[in-house]
Amino acid sequence: MTPETTSATCPVCELPLVFSIERQKTLTCSNGHRFDAAKQGYFNFLTGKGTNFLEDTAPMVQAREDFQAKGHYAPLAQRLAELINQHHHRDVLDILDAGAGTGYYLGEVLTATASTTHDALALDISRYAMRRAAKVPSTLAMVWDVWRRLPTADASRDVVLNCFAPHNPAEFRRVLRPNGLCLVVTGQPDHLHEVIEPLGMLSVAEGKQEILVEKFGGEQLEHMASENLSYTMKLDSVDLYNLAFMGPAGHHLSPQILRDKATSLGQQEVTASFGVHIFSPQA
Repeated sequence: MTPETTSATCPVCELPLVFSIERQKTLTCSNGHRFDAAKQGYFNFLTGKGTNFLEDTAPMVQAREDFQAKGHYAPLAQRLAELINQHHHRDVLDILDAGAGTGYYLGEVLTATASTTHDALALDISRYAMRRAAKVPSTLAMVWDVWRRLPTADASRDVVLNCFAPHNPAEFRRVLRPNGLCLVVTGQPDHLHEVIEPLGMLSVAEGKQEILVEKFGGEQLEHMASENLSYTMKLDSVDLYNLAFMGPAGHHLSPQILRDKATSLGQQEVTASFGVHIFSPQA
C-alpha cells in the first residue's frame, strides 16, 4: 500500500503532501512535516505566527451559511458554473477556491460542472468557515492566508475561484495551467445600496474593475471579459441581519443593535449586483 497523494503542497517546504498510511486524517511530506486534521475535517496550515488578518468568527460564518442556504446568491453560483462549463472541457476539473468561506460557491460549481471527477482545494483564514468547506465533496479544506504562497504546485489548477476575497494575482497566475481560468467576483457600486446605510454596512468603492484589471494584468493575467449580474432579492428581517453580519462589517457591528435595525426595516427589496471578472494566463 502507498500513501494517498493529494494536489496540495507543504506550506513549509513546498513538497507534495500525502495522506499517511496509518492515519487518513494526517498529511505529511517527505521532509517529515506533518499536519493533522481537526475533528471537523479541515487542516490548519497557519502554524507559528499565524496571520495578521482577522478571521471570520463562528457567528459570522453561521450568518453566511444561513443566508446562502436560502438561495439568495444562487444566480451568481449558477453563472460561475456556466462560465466554467463553457471554458473547461476535460473530464477532470482541478479547482482552487481562494477565500472560499463556507465553500458555498465551490460546492454549487462542483454540483453543476460537466466534469465527472473533481479535485478541489478550499482556502480561507477562518477555521469556522473551513469546518463547512470540509464537507464539500472532493474538497481538501485548509486554513491558510491567501496573501501567501498558495499550497499547490505550479500549473496545477484548471480554475481559480476568488469570490469577495483578497486577490493574489501573482499566485493565481503561478498555479493556473496555461489554458486555465480565473474567476473573480466583486460587488458593484450599487450592490445592496438600499440597506448599506440603515444597517451600517461597508459600501463598494467606484472604479474597482479598472483597478482589478490593472493589478491582474501586471501579473500576466489577461482580462478576457467582465459582466454584471444584477437582480432583486426579497429579504425579511432575519435575512437582513445575516446579510449585514456575514460580511466585513460583522467584525464591528453589535449583534443586538443590528437585529433591532433589521427588525425595524422589515421586509425589503434589495439589489444584488455583482461584477464577474474573467482572466486567463497570458502566453
